[in-house]
Amino acid sequence: MTDPEADHIAQSWIDAWNRHDMDAILAHYTDDFEMTTSHIVSLMNDPTGTLKGKEALGGYWRKALQAYPDLHIVLEEVYACVNAVAISYRSVKKGKAVEMLMLNAEGKVVKAFGCYAD
Repeated sequence: MTDPEADHIAQSWIDAWNRHDMDAILAHYTDDFEMTTSHIVSLMNDPTGTLKGKEALGGYWRKALQAYPDLHIVLEEVYACVNAVAISYRSVKKGKAVEMLMLNAEGKVVKAFGCYAD
């Protein structure tokens, strides 16, 4: 993946989140993608921290947007890798975060990890 490709994916992802546009957010992902994050543990009371599929993740993200109606992401850095993009940003309460998005051949996210620092 080139740096410009990674930048494009990151900006499209951030723009969708900043619009709170769930259809645009979910368009970045395959139907069966998997996400792991500590916020799933706390917000969904799921000790595995992992959800699978657009329906489950869409429900989680809708709940997150309700909990944080002023959510706004500010991009800090984008890192390109083979079939992956890491997006470093600030969001809720200006906390630091990194999303690692593993991509398929079509550029859709198949697996994601969210890491956060307060």
